[in-house]
Amino acid sequence: MVSQIGLTGDVMLGRLVDERQQSRPPEAVWGSMHERLQSEDALFVNLECCLSAQGEPWQRTYRPFHFRADPDWAVPALESAGVDYCALANNHVLDFREVALRDTLDELDDADIAHAGAGRTLDDALDPAFVTVDDLTVAIVSLTDNVPEYAADDTSPGTAFIEIDVDNDETRERVREALDRARQEDPDLLVASLHWGPNMVEEPPDSFRKFGRWLVDQGVDVIHGHSAHVFHGIEVYDGKPILYDTGDFVDDYAVDDRLRNDRSFLFELSSTADGRLTELRLAPTGIDDCAVHAVAPDSAQWSRDRMRSLSSEFGTAFEQEGEELVLSLDE
Repeated sequence: MVSQIGLTGDVMLGRLVDERQQSRPPEAVWGSMHERLQSEDALFVNLECCLSAQGEPWQRTYRPFHFRADPDWAVPALESAGVDYCALANNHVLDFREVALRDTLDELDDADIAHAGAGRTLDDALDPAFVTVDDLTVAIVSLTDNVPEYAADDTSPGTAFIEIDVDNDETRERVREALDRARQEDPDLLVASLHWGPNMVEEPPDSFRKFGRWLVDQGVDVIHGHSAHVFHGIEVYDGKPILYDTGDFVDDYAVDDRLRNDRSFLFELSSTADGRLTELRLAPTGIDDCAVHAVAPDSAQWSRDRMRSLSSEFGTAFEQEGEELVLSLDE
């Protein structure tokens, strides 16, 4: 049996998205991609907001944006798309302070949506998530280098924060602890979800490339990166895909006319029952009216050309099937 696992970039359901959703069905946020998302055997996203009607905006340090979605529609929307896992190690999960983070954890737990990367303590934040996909057991750890003031500690809620530096002893210790916890269930696939780096950066720095390869050397099968709001090139290292950044999937952000942060892909991994990755498929997507859609052919061509260009420095070459890019991993 071959299973398909969908990965997306940032899913930001707050602010104008939240306002727009008050007058339309929950599933409308997925636009023309709704059926495709439902067809995945599993769906993993980075949830770039909290799910709560409570809390005051974070003001202990300067934060220009605060993202919060009404769980009354946002949770049904996640359920409607078939979201199985949400990464929470990011720079917005504490935007409405601890009460909203706790609500987010409770809402996802009540909906039976797995999550990792944030918790009531650092110990909770480092715990992996486990998702059963057909006959596969997938373990996911979620880490971030964004907003150190959001970091959890031994007694306070927050994120699983790290420095992206393989020469940093504390980083190596924390990452290995998270990976060791994930391996306790003997998963077939081990995924590292990383919310790393600043916005609108076009390619990963050398430190990220070194860190991604080190994670593969530690036994990680897939790197699921996000944070830049624009997709980056893909590297295959030792047979394992490193998605340095998967861009934006749903949001209300202003669009840069050159970088086109409103365009990305649904990244679809195929795996056999024993955890052997066989293919990565990229379906072009775009954001319009606070929803995600399959894009017109000219927009899809732009995204394909840019992905090919960004990936070429890693020696990654794609085939094309229809509007989609296809990368064989079974070689």
